[in-house]
Amino acid sequence: MANIKSAIKRAKTNEKRRIHRASQKSAMRTAVKKFLLAVEAQDQAQAAELYKVASRTLDKAVTKGLIHKNAAARKKSRLSKKLQALNA
Repeated sequence: MANIKSAIKRAKTNEKRRIHRASQKSAMRTAVKKFLLAVEAQDQAQAAELYKVASRTLDKAVTKGLIHKNAAARKKSRLSKKLQALNA
């Protein structure tokens, strides 16, 4: 552990932020998984609603700096393809 007061504070802050980011990332993954489960169950109405939620959480993750914007765009694209295939 650090000896300098500012380094101790920085270590505490980093740990707090790490835990916060981990929970945000987990919520993002959970939203995507819920959508995929709805698609697997062939539930069009619920899948459409969960797609909106998953898309919103991915966008929020980008603004918070959790994932890269291209990664979010790729994930959203893949999710929308699954939704379109379900509706077709």
